[in-house]
Amino acid sequence: MESSRFGAPVEIVAGSTPVRISSPDRPMWREGDDLITKIDLARYYAAVSTPLLHALRDRPTTLQRWPDGVLVDGEFGESFYNKHLPRGAPDYVDSVEITFPSGRTGVQVCPTNEATILWAANLGCVTFHPWPVRRADIDRPDELRLDLDPQPGRDFADAVEAALALRDMLANLGADPYVKTSGGRGVHVFVAIEPRWEFLDVRHAAIALGRELERALPDLVTTAWWKEERGSRVFVDYNQMARDRTMASAWSLRARPGAPVSMPVTWDRLPTVLPAAFSLRSVPDLYAADGDPWASLGTEAFDIAPLLDMWRADIDDRGLGEMPFPPDYPKMPGEPPRVQPSRART
Repeated sequence: MESSRFGAPVEIVAGSTPVRISSPDRPMWREGDDLITKIDLARYYAAVSTPLLHALRDRPTTLQRWPDGVLVDGEFGESFYNKHLPRGAPDYVDSVEITFPSGRTGVQVCPTNEATILWAANLGCVTFHPWPVRRADIDRPDELRLDLDPQPGRDFADAVEAALALRDMLANLGADPYVKTSGGRGVHVFVAIEPRWEFLDVRHAAIALGRELERALPDLVTTAWWKEERGSRVFVDYNQMARDRTMASAWSLRARPGAPVSMPVTWDRLPTVLPAAFSLRSVPDLYAADGDPWASLGTEAFDIAPLLDMWRADIDDRGLGEMPFPPDYPKMPGEPPRVQPSRART
């Protein structure tokens, strides 16, 4: 059998499909005496492949790859976002054509089986970034996603406080939100929605929800796009709902020290969790013991019409309008100037 300085290839069977893992001893994380290799990465994803596939199935997915390792002896390796189907993908890897904000199209991995997850791990994929759409309709999101990102001076506990207020707000509107750690200091809130609206509408719903949360908690929460205006608050990143913007999936590893996981949790447990407790080493046992807190996500879809009413009320009653888009977007209708407020003043 072929071998390299990182060991001979091994096979892991996913369902009935054997998946080849090359260079299994390649270091992915080596921090002091702690070593996590590529076979450890693959075995992690094999252990959580069922709930991870629930999060990824039929979704165009960007693969964040670290082919030479994430963090080895204090040095981060190089990574890239693989937005197109890699050459030589096996027959069991499904795909779908998607349209980028520029209008260009591309063919992206669209996981439909557990073998695809292990195949991606063999390519050095550490984090899976699924779109909030399914391949049956790639232009209409079926998930509303809110990223609560603590700015300097805030931490995970502040993001939790904002998330709990957001949960109550959504519940009062009839939604059933789900929550997970980001794998860092932030919190992610997901809501299954009816796939009736295009990206721009769902992004407007996210802006309306963020603004309402900001009005309720002005000292804690901000929707300010420019960092100089955010202060020490928790930023609601509404642009995560822009086309081609993705968030790490539930159960995905993050490319940070300690190999942390973006971990789905129950709302009852959220106030007491420690993000660092969820890692490549700990999560398989936690999943085996507790199951998937997000197993029912998607069984009931929320109608975002009340959020779009809030968006229109902000325009009509408060004079608010469009917010800045990501910098690589073409100029969008109604968008304010793309210049930092401090530079605009000078």
